Amino acid sequence: MRPLLAAIQFLTVIPFPRSFLGSEKELEKSMPFFPVVGLLIGIIIAAFDHVMGLIFPPLAASVMTAIAMTGISGGLHMDGLADTADGFFSARPRERVLEIMRDSRTGVMGVLAVVFVIVLKVSVLISLFPPLRSGVIFLMPLAGRCSFVVTMTALPYVRHEGGLATAFGAGKSWLNVIWTSAFLLAAGWLAGRLLGLAASLSALLMAALFSVYCFRKIGGYTGDTLGAGCEIAEIAPAIAALALTGIVH
Repeated sequence: MRPLLAAIQFLTVIPFPRSFLGSEKELEKSMPFFPVVGLLIGIIIAAFDHVMGLIFPPLAASVMTAIAMTGISGGLHMDGLADTADGFFSARPRERVLEIMRDSRTGVMGVLAVVFVIVLKVSVLISLFPPLRSGVIFLMPLAGRCSFVVTMTALPYVRHEGGLATAFGAGKSWLNVIWTSAFLLAAGWLAGRLLGLAASLSALLMAALFSVYCFRKIGGYTGDTLGAGCEIAEIAPAIAALALTGIVH
């Protein structure tokens, strides 16, 4: 039970009493629970979107849902996206890229990345109609949290001074990636049959491609790139579902 609570604590801002939370050992064992946490977040966000859709017009409901997706992680993943964009698009050597990513100040590239992702997320959501919309929104947070498992398993942590993400080093296993992929694909099938399956596959593909990109840029991952990967993988199912719907029709 404590590894699950550790995963919830790591991936969300949902508060728990300190007595409920374990040590770093529980955090090491929590990676297999990331898809479960993603599923819980997906259910919460999909239910929230349904309620917003009953009260507000589609644009306002889509904006509020996008805000909820960001807010449930405390904005940390969006912050990671901004820092990663500042570093990766600086055209500097690896060590300098890592320094830029650690800087608390957000540059132009970071601002643009956040704006582009939010605008893209809202525009795609507003273009999705029930019942497809609910299934896709259910998949998006799950896809984002599954990307963590792919990246942390495939890549080394690159900061010599360490960080919170180093706690997962002992828990690395490709079995976790297999389990995570199967969990996401099964959820995709339940959410939208072949369309949901394709949307889930697109998220796994984006997670893999972004991991390769991170390896080429800095030789591994950091906490910031985990957040960036989450945002990228999160939006992939919505884009894929919208594109495939257009092709079918």
